[in-house]
Amino acid sequence: MSEKKSINALVSGGEASAGPPLGPALGPIGVNVLQVVNAINEKTKEFPGMKVPVKVEVDSETKQFTVEVGIPPTAALILKEAGITKGSGNAGTASVGKITMNSIVKIAKMKIDNSYASSLKSAVKEVIGSCVSLGISIDEKTPKETYNEIKQDKFKELF
Repeated sequence: MSEKKSINALVSGGEASAGPPLGPALGPIGVNVLQVVNAINEKTKEFPGMKVPVKVEVDSETKQFTVEVGIPPTAALILKEAGITKGSGNAGTASVGKITMNSIVKIAKMKIDNSYASSLKSAVKEVIGSCVSLGISIDEKTPKETYNEIKQDKFKELF
């Protein structure tokens, strides 16, 4: 029975390299680091510039490996959809970006498997909560206004 070794790392989407954190962790196992890095970059290319959690499992005898890619943090997905790189330093008073309700639903669908939310509607509320702390408005409204509209079933066709 061969032993499996796991390496967990946070890499920039599509920009993983043989340097730290992957190279030093994978080198001693004897796996082809370049093959692993190329596999990671292929699987993370849709998240450019975002930190993406990856898990590499290597069979220490056969040197076969698998790469599992996680989903970037909610805040990173929101910033990407809003087209900005940084949230507001004064969340609640200064809005630094805009996002649509459709984008909120898209992010909620990506995150729902790793969420405690019991429904898509609950996952959407979690994403809106992140918009509050980032200073992102939703369809020209504050996140709190949008949250209240959801409670009044305004967007039920999206869920």
